[in-house]
Amino acid sequence: MNKAKYQKRQLTNKLGIAFTIGAMVFGLFWLIWILITLFGQGFSGLVSMPVFTVDTPPPMMEGGLRNAIVGSAMLAFAGLFIGAPIGMMTGIYLAEFDRGGWLGKATRFMNDILLSAPSIVIGLFIFALMVQGRGFSGWAGALALALIVIPVVVRTTENMLLLVPNNLREAAYALGTPKWKLVSHVTMKAAKAGVVTGVLLAFARITGETAPLLFTALNNQYFSTDMNAALANLPNTIYQFAMSPYDNWHALAWAAALLITAAVLLLNVVARMLSGKDYK
Repeated sequence: MNKAKYQKRQLTNKLGIAFTIGAMVFGLFWLIWILITLFGQGFSGLVSMPVFTVDTPPPMMEGGLRNAIVGSAMLAFAGLFIGAPIGMMTGIYLAEFDRGGWLGKATRFMNDILLSAPSIVIGLFIFALMVQGRGFSGWAGALALALIVIPVVVRTTENMLLLVPNNLREAAYALGTPKWKLVSHVTMKAAKAGVVTGVLLAFARITGETAPLLFTALNNQYFSTDMNAALANLPNTIYQFAMSPYDNWHALAWAAALLITAAVLLLNVVARMLSGKDYK
């Protein structure tokens, strides 16, 4: 072996490892700094204010985030319930019924475009479709969030079903299993943990989306569960309160940011646990 070439490869390897570790440390430094700041500021807001029992207040008055928390939950779950079934059915079709046809290729192409589309573009599209001339509404916000959920669930469902061994399909066909029962009782059952993981990751993504809601559900300073009108939500409350000059609004913005971060972290942990079970 050429000793000079070997030493050059060793040096290149060490440099690559050093740059990788440096990039990791650099990223972790800022992440930990952000999390410490967020926890410190947000926790003080959670402790000092009735966040879960009182609605958003006027400037310089005591208040909480009850209306925004309820509104965000309604919007996120509505978007998930609209988008997840569509995404799952589309993913099943692509993986089980049309792997190489023109419709499947066109669907994958459109799904990739939707997956990479900025969320603000989706919000503007729903604004032109449902809000302009009609008014802001929770349903418009839920539909905008559903359009973010769909491509994520489509991609995850298709990929998880493609990982299922064909031996399972062949065994089911040999026993005379019809296609619909094969999909519902064999392949989907085998890929269940991965599909649920994709749904949870999509849900985690939409919980903190601000731009689509800014053009659709907007915000509401009062408590409301009417999906046909503007609805309070945590992302827009954070945006509005953080830009204000009032200290109590700043404290509530930090508390809301901590709540969203904790929710996203919890959903990601659950998704990781489920994805780990899928490959055991």
